[in-house]
Amino acid sequence: MRVAVLGAGAVGGTLAALLDRAGHSLEVTARGAHLAAIQASGLRLTGAWGDHVAAVWAGDALAAVPDLAILATKAHDAEAALRPNAALLDGVPLVVVQNGLAGLERAAEAAPGSPLVGGLALFAASLSSPGEITVTAAAGLCLGGDDDAALELAARAFDDVLSVTRTDDFAGAQWTKLVINQVNALPAITGLSVQQVVADRALRRILTLGMLETVRVGRAKDVTFAPLQHLDDRVLRRMIRLPVPFAELVPRKMAARMGDVPNPASTLQSIRRGAATEIDHLAGAVVDAAHGTGVPVPVNAAMVELVHEVERTGRFLTPEEVVVRLDSIGG
Repeated sequence: MRVAVLGAGAVGGTLAALLDRAGHSLEVTARGAHLAAIQASGLRLTGAWGDHVAAVWAGDALAAVPDLAILATKAHDAEAALRPNAALLDGVPLVVVQNGLAGLERAAEAAPGSPLVGGLALFAASLSSPGEITVTAAAGLCLGGDDDAALELAARAFDDVLSVTRTDDFAGAQWTKLVINQVNALPAITGLSVQQVVADRALRRILTLGMLETVRVGRAKDVTFAPLQHLDDRVLRRMIRLPVPFAELVPRKMAARMGDVPNPASTLQSIRRGAATEIDHLAGAVVDAAHGTGVPVPVNAAMVELVHEVERTGRFLTPEEVVVRLDSIGG
């Protein structure tokens, strides 16, 4: 199958390399030094799924019409990636693998001729250097959507590539992933890995409070949290009824399943590259969704503010500074 990956960063590059290894024909888009490295030496995958160098065609835009396309840019880069390629993608099924809640809507606006499939990456990967991606935790891909033919084609492409689960409630799965993605903000603010954040008592409490806010907002909006990575509606409903020290078992278990390889989370990776983060589509999505619900979200609002501060200043905060700042903000 001819597959195009728009945005061959940590997630998109992982998918491209795995698909190439399975025998598909790959074309990818990338930028800057990463693009130059792929063009010169291929796309190198290391880590939990073994080593592979994918000899993919790479450019800053697509050159041919694929059978299937995957959008794996950060949420704020989606439109810029899609619009120059919309003509080539007309009628081509497009798998939108992005965090946040509005990925499918943005894709529908920028590539109106493409049947859409929603995708959620459950594995953890890092862009370790230009042209090289390291998988720090192997897991699968969740797919959902209303176009059965496009969904079937996407699932078939990933046969023998990685584990794929299908959901009949993709919006519910997005909300569950939004809870999981609470692990992104504090590493970006402190420079610590997810495991280090969870191991720190004060930071773990803040992380848990942010997760609880997310669940409460979802419940206020009548969301049913779809099963994803050991979390589901039953577990998350129970979580918001527990005292915070007991609710902290959820992020503890999440960190334990990540293993010993430090997981920097995607937002910290963006900070380290000097790139814009997608915090407005993570904690910021919770803040936006809370409007009109009456659910207070001071921790999520503070996370957005502090991540943007680190983006501006380039200075990480210590855990002690984070606690003081949240107290001053009102979190």
